[in-house]
Amino acid sequence: MQLIDWVILLGTLAFIVLYGVWKTKGSTTVKQYLKGDNTSRWWTIGLSVMATQASAITFLSTPGQAFDSGMGFVQFYFGLPIAMIIICMIFIPLYHKMNVYTAYEFLEGRFDQKTRTLTAVLFLVQRGLAAGITIFAPAIILSAILGWNLTLLTVIIGILVIIYTVSGGTKAVSVTQKQQMGIIFLGMFIAFYIILSYLPEGISFTDALDIAGASGKMEILDFSFDFENRYTFWSGIIGGTFLALSYFGTDQSQVQRYLTGKSIRESQLGLIFNGILKVPMQFFILLVGVMVFVFYQFNTSPLNFNPAAQAAVTNSSYSEEYQELERDQAEIHLQKKVLITEYVGSGQQQALKNDLKLLNIQEQQNREKAKVLINQADPIIETNDKDYVFIHFILNNLPRGIIGLLLAVILSAAMSSTASELNALASTTVIDLYKRNVSGEKSETHYVRASKLFTLLWGVIAISVACVADLFDNLIQLVNIIGSIFYGNVLGIFLLAFFLKYVKSNATFIAAIITQILIIIVWLFDVMPFLWLNVLGCLLLMSIALIIQSITKRPNKIKIVS
Repeated sequence: MQLIDWVILLGTLAFIVLYGVWKTKGSTTVKQYLKGDNTSRWWTIGLSVMATQASAITFLSTPGQAFDSGMGFVQFYFGLPIAMIIICMIFIPLYHKMNVYTAYEFLEGRFDQKTRTLTAVLFLVQRGLAAGITIFAPAIILSAILGWNLTLLTVIIGILVIIYTVSGGTKAVSVTQKQQMGIIFLGMFIAFYIILSYLPEGISFTDALDIAGASGKMEILDFSFDFENRYTFWSGIIGGTFLALSYFGTDQSQVQRYLTGKSIRESQLGLIFNGILKVPMQFFILLVGVMVFVFYQFNTSPLNFNPAAQAAVTNSSYSEEYQELERDQAEIHLQKKVLITEYVGSGQQQALKNDLKLLNIQEQQNREKAKVLINQADPIIETNDKDYVFIHFILNNLPRGIIGLLLAVILSAAMSSTASELNALASTTVIDLYKRNVSGEKSETHYVRASKLFTLLWGVIAISVACVADLFDNLIQLVNIIGSIFYGNVLGIFLLAFFLKYVKSNATFIAAIITQILIIIVWLFDVMPFLWLNVLGCLLLMSIALIIQSITKRPNKIKIVS
């Protein structure tokens, strides 16, 4: 990194922190601190909702996911627009009518305090873990770039977020997220343009798509009913809808974004805005990853994109075997380059396409052999390198200044999503747990101070989780897996609350505990792809609650309410 990169990176981060503190200083009431005094307009809500979901993991892992597996991951988001419509029609009017601070307040009126508390605790557990991962992701990047201690970087990033989130509360989160999303969009569009400009002369964007398609990276839709296939049209529409309903409808980190709206209409427009833009945004980010893949068809790439893994095996007794694999990889790369050049504009594309697939298989086999050697050299080093693909491209190929901008993109995304999570964790802790158990009447100032202290506490917890985190199959998948384990259960509780007045609190509470245990068992034994855990959890909760209620009390008729 050059001086200009450091100036752009540090200047961007300093601006976000100082702007957030300056713009939102002086919150004296709980409504101001936790709901932004209900002044947000629809575009602020829409960008804030989008920024909350679009963490650093989105811009770090998604291109790597596309590089490895292609565009099929976009199907994961197909259910999101459907969920936005349902939330706008049912969830938002109810939340605004009851004037709640958290989604879980609604549950006490419908059921009882223990059901509200259980649901709030489920949220705190899963979102507390996720907050740690959103801090951990960018720390990996800077650690790889600078060679700094990963734990130290994790602490620094966490502290930056804590400063303005503690200072300004919900409004600080919302106002800074508009600037963060602007930086994110600018950086990703510039990166995409530069990648295309780096393609060899005579290779157009259409040719690049054709090359990606020949390598199986442009298979967007999968209508198969293969239950073992993680991303299909059906898992996206069904499982994705349930996950999005759970996340945007019951997760306080998102609910708090639209509870700040000036009116029901502003909140609804904000979510519709998110629903319209989210799928194209994810498609574009995946397309960036596919273009990075095409770039590396004409330019050499490492056997493993994790620099720590490369260094570990190079300095071990397995160095010679690894170098042999690198020579094989270089030979495969030369063959692919010749074949791709011949493939573009050729009249014998099917035959060449089959040859290209064989070379891709050989290349993948080489990469797997490299992972084995790395693991033998150092069993602790992470061999999965999907999350390092995009950052490797940024650091080794982008011009000065743009590197700093792209790093600012990733760190801005990390800060925006983490700030939302800490804000929501503090709100839930104060409103759903602390306020319910504190003795005596307390002033507004007391609860504002408590909210700030709990924001700080959750920031420390998130940093602690990040310090012990490690790479999974893919970071973006890890976040969604954590959500899928808890979200279906929580969504089932809310759907019972909304639509089945027949089911009472005890049946719901017992069913929630049983369901959570069963879902964890199903996940541990890898019974089904994680997207379906949301559907299973929701249906299990509702079925078990209905059975328990029927056993304990048998009324003449089930009453349906809306």
